[in-house]
Amino acid sequence: MNIGFFGSSLLSSYWNGAATYYRGLLKAMAGIGHRITFYEPDAYDRQKHLDMPPPAWARVVVYPATNVGWQSSLATAARESDLLVKASGVGVFDAELEQALPDAAKPGSLCAIWDVDAPATLEAVAADPGHHLPRVLPRYDVVFTYGGGNPVVRGYEAIGARRCVPIYNALDPDTHHPVAARAELGCDLSFLGNRLPDRESRVEHFFLDVAARLPRRSFLLGGSGWHDKLMPTNVRHLGHVGTADHNAFFCSGLATLNINRDSMARYGFSPPTRVFEAAGAGACLITDAWNGIDQFLEPDREVLVAASGEEVVTLLSELTSERARRIAEAGRRRILAHHTYTQRAREVQHILDGMAVKGEAAE
Repeated sequence: MNIGFFGSSLLSSYWNGAATYYRGLLKAMAGIGHRITFYEPDAYDRQKHLDMPPPAWARVVVYPATNVGWQSSLATAARESDLLVKASGVGVFDAELEQALPDAAKPGSLCAIWDVDAPATLEAVAADPGHHLPRVLPRYDVVFTYGGGNPVVRGYEAIGARRCVPIYNALDPDTHHPVAARAELGCDLSFLGNRLPDRESRVEHFFLDVAARLPRRSFLLGGSGWHDKLMPTNVRHLGHVGTADHNAFFCSGLATLNINRDSMARYGFSPPTRVFEAAGAGACLITDAWNGIDQFLEPDREVLVAASGEEVVTLLSELTSERARRIAEAGRRRILAHHTYTQRAREVQHILDGMAVKGEAAE
């Protein structure tokens, strides 16, 4: 199947947390025989911050972030694609692409929305009675999301989706795996995430306040946007961390922290990419609490779970290097056994195999 995929960026993770999800999933889709063309806009300086070359498993088309740019790319993609995909959060002309794509698809092809931040999307629709999505969703064959469980499925069906299927984040073992620790990345607790409005207060509570309460411990913060944030003196800020350095970032400290965004925490069942990447790299992972974590990793054995900053303080204070190693090893075994992108690609293939080509169902 020829798949034309419109997303934020395949080549750059700069202000683009979905990059590793795109890479892992589409690489696995190519691995089971699909031909991938990824369309990304030249926007937000991402093309100046590339952290991977064009891969052998996908053709990448970078189009100008203009009306002419997206329209021309969509026309080309529609002619060539058996499955046409619009991901959420492209960053420019999102609404225009979502409204135009179903009409552009050639007869007999399928079209899908792939939402990499479904809780936030559903909350945006609920807050805006004039939002375009309820009008266009019935024209799409399927909505894939990178998480959300039944709450997201019910939410999407309530606003007109014909079908909604969560395809969770996962691990690409070729990309995220244990590496030698690097002294300059050594710390007691690390956190990797860009500064975003619906995450910042949780980072303050689960990470920065923890650092302030443990002045003898060292903390490492990676991600864009934090340069002017007031921090305790025992927190080092690295700025943007390219994907080539993620493995060392995760496994050079005693533990690494996952912090969900507000909407993700409210919906649950949306493990971010960092959970799988960190576990795959062999890190001892501490995560904030969210519904469904036990479906992916077993608390206290494969992951440590904290419902508050105070619980992070307790966990970190009691964590020994030996226990951290045991948790890291158990978590990695679980992820490799049940949560790789190859397994996710097979789930997508099963859905596609079960979908009638447009028009056949009515015959």
